[in-house]
Amino acid sequence: QVQLVESGGGLVQAGGSLTLSCTASGRTLSNYGMGWFRQAPGKEREFVSAINWNSRVVYADSVKGRFTISRDNAKNTLYLQMNSLKAEDTAVYYCAGRDAFATPVPRGEWYNYWGQGTQVTVSS
Repeated sequence: QVQLVESGGGLVQAGGSLTLSCTASGRTLSNYGMGWFRQAPGKEREFVSAINWNSRVVYADSVKGRFTISRDNAKNTLYLQMNSLKAEDTAVYYCAGRDAFATPVPRGEWYNYWGQGTQVTVSS
């Protein structure tokens, strides 16, 4: 079993930046495909970004050029650097993981470990 814990959410003005972290315990993440997803009130969960075991990355079109996903296997931590934040980025952000060698996967159903989420609120 692996436990994922997100942190770094908060309230920020439009145009600002935040960095989310997802720290794992119980297993090393070096062989895991990881992803970030978000869910806004009244909306379905949507894909944000994913990174595979080999650090290949993929982004949703809505965040491309503004968000950067990265991982530090030595710290067992996944990051999401979010710049130029917009009001529409407001959501609960979740990290997810799966112990598998694959290309970055943008589908939530592929992941079998999830964090509890961290709230990001962008004021306009």
